[in-house]
Amino acid sequence: MVDYGLKDRVALITGANNPQGIGATTAFAFAREGAKVVLVYKRIPRLFDVTKTDKNGADRYFQANAGNADAVESKLQEMGADYLIIESDISNEDAVKKIYSKTLERYEKVDILVNNAADGDMDGLDTIEKITQNVIDDTFAVNVRGSILMTSHFIKNRGNYGRIINISTDAAQVFAGQITYGASKATLEALTRSIALEVAKYGITVNCVAPGPTQTGWIDEDFEKEVIPIIPMGKLIQPQDISETILFLASEQAKMLTGQIIKVSGGHAL
Repeated sequence: MVDYGLKDRVALITGANNPQGIGATTAFAFAREGAKVVLVYKRIPRLFDVTKTDKNGADRYFQANAGNADAVESKLQEMGADYLIIESDISNEDAVKKIYSKTLERYEKVDILVNNAADGDMDGLDTIEKITQNVIDDTFAVNVRGSILMTSHFIKNRGNYGRIINISTDAAQVFAGQITYGASKATLEALTRSIALEVAKYGITVNCVAPGPTQTGWIDEDFEKEVIPIIPMGKLIQPQDISETILFLASEQAKMLTGQIIKVSGGHAL
């Protein structure tokens, strides 16, 4: 068993209300290591058929992202975790200031930031022929502006330990059919490198994990059959595959690893 040295570290994780999601799974992983976790989420209302939420697919995924963090909180309680959950909008700077204010009031420090929250069009409008201003603005507001604001205030409130882990997607450089989402994630990868150079003098590392097709509740059986053949390792990525990588990047062992984009994709989109 690896000792990541994360006991009593404070990890702030955005986008954490889906119990099958990367954010929640990462929170569970940090809690397992004895870290204190701060979970931030925003409800994203989308239509779903409640009769279809008993199995993986769009309806289950939409239900999870439209709801609160009760299921996530229940698991943290079962684990005996030390946690704080905040419902907020990271695209708004005043809200970001309040997130850090509440976190510092509770724990007096923030050691690790995981920029996992993301938004994107789910109605087939994210193509160059169908794109709308709202899709562009809404996607970049969360994926880029929100991540920058969360990072900026992390730096302003830095202590003697600092790890920033951004979450991209393995197809960020070429994402036909979701051009704005892909472009926002490619931007996040560029920011990872630039900010890593700016904050290295503080001993803070900045890295990015780029997951391949990950089962966060949205891939149904039919889509799974289409996706698996294009993953060289022959299986879907699981949220735990991502969270374990994040733990390493947050650890003391990764202290000289910065400005990197790490694809956890089973060989997909290399």
